Amino acid sequence: MLLRNGGPESPSLLNFEITGVDLYWERTLETPASDEFERKIISQQIKEIGRRGKFLNFFLSDYHFLLHLRMSGDVLIQPKSEPPGKHHRLSLYFNNGLKFSFIDPRKFGRAWLVTDPDTILGNLGPEPFSEEFTPNSLYTALKSHSRQIKPLLMDQTFIAGLGNIYTDETLFYAKIHPLTKSDQITEEQSNQLVESIRFVLAEGIKNNGASIDWVYRGGDFQNYFQIYGRKGQKCEVCGDVIERITVGQRSTFICPTCQPEPAIN
Repeated sequence: MLLRNGGPESPSLLNFEITGVDLYWERTLETPASDEFERKIISQQIKEIGRRGKFLNFFLSDYHFLLHLRMSGDVLIQPKSEPPGKHHRLSLYFNNGLKFSFIDPRKFGRAWLVTDPDTILGNLGPEPFSEEFTPNSLYTALKSHSRQIKPLLMDQTFIAGLGNIYTDETLFYAKIHPLTKSDQITEEQSNQLVESIRFVLAEGIKNNGASIDWVYRGGDFQNYFQIYGRKGQKCEVCGDVIERITVGQRSTFICPTCQPEPAIN
């Protein structure tokens, strides 16, 4: 984590004791109730920080603190004395003089405190960079469904971690139209999908994600988009004009030449 106020690499919160809680937006906390959350998390220490899909997983002394940033969430590590901002939703105070704060202008983010993380994470699909996610396993999974490929790739129970932007970029690199039915995907296309998913995610990570509006300004990946948000601009591969369509109620960007519309069976 970085200090989002422009500071250097942040001091570690590992193995420091949580001494206090401020919950500014009650609905940020999915479970347990706020009074039980405060009672359980006080005196806990963060032993490890991990991730599963789009969830941050803080391994505490006795529990797991899970956080989903959703569209506009961010985290800050600040001195305890720093006053809360307009969009602070939850703060945890530590005995090293720092506080961990969850910031969320749109109020979509959610937090959980659980004993077993699988109660929340157990239904997630494979991680794109895991050994179990292979062209063959993806091809088999695609054949077991007959869904439009874009909504299926965004289904977190199918693959963990792909959102709207990254799916559009992935399908462009794989030269697959987002309306293509999953059971029509060939083995060669499945191979290309795995490669494209990993490439797009790696590029996003390298560029600290994307900043596409006023909410989060820390990323640079939007400067490298090949397709997303580029309606009316020329495709850098073929020169055709990029179009915007709607797939599964989501704005979707395609190149009609690079991603030809599938035949209707």
